[in-house]
Amino acid sequence: MYVPPGWPVEVLPPGSPEWESSAVAWLLDAVPPDYRAYGVLRRHPLALARMARHHVESAVEAARNGYRRAAVDLKEHLPPHAIEAVLSVYRREGPRLVELAASIELVEQALRGEPFVARMDTSRQRRSPR
Repeated sequence: MYVPPGWPVEVLPPGSPEWESSAVAWLLDAVPPDYRAYGVLRRHPLALARMARHHVESAVEAARNGYRRAAVDLKEHLPPHAIEAVLSVYRREGPRLVELAASIELVEQALRGEPFVARMDTSRQRRSPR
């Protein structure tokens, strides 16, 4: 089964035995631990994926907002080198969260039963001279 770029390595390909179980385990790792207490999310992985997507999208927005405001909010409380270290954390964490959100979307798509279709990447092909 084809899985697109960005598919999480921890999740088995759709259609393989136990793929939904691997998706649930991975999704539960992407949300706060308290989500594990809700059996409905284990019984309905699509609902879990939706909640995980919203949770991580909110985290992306919070990280962007935190990055924009960190220097101003912290300048009276932290030395400049600590503020730069905080900004560095945001610069690393932001892309990780964006990537996680994209992976969650792929898993959610698969849980809805939507197939993935391999496409040729034509962006690297050279144009023929006219």
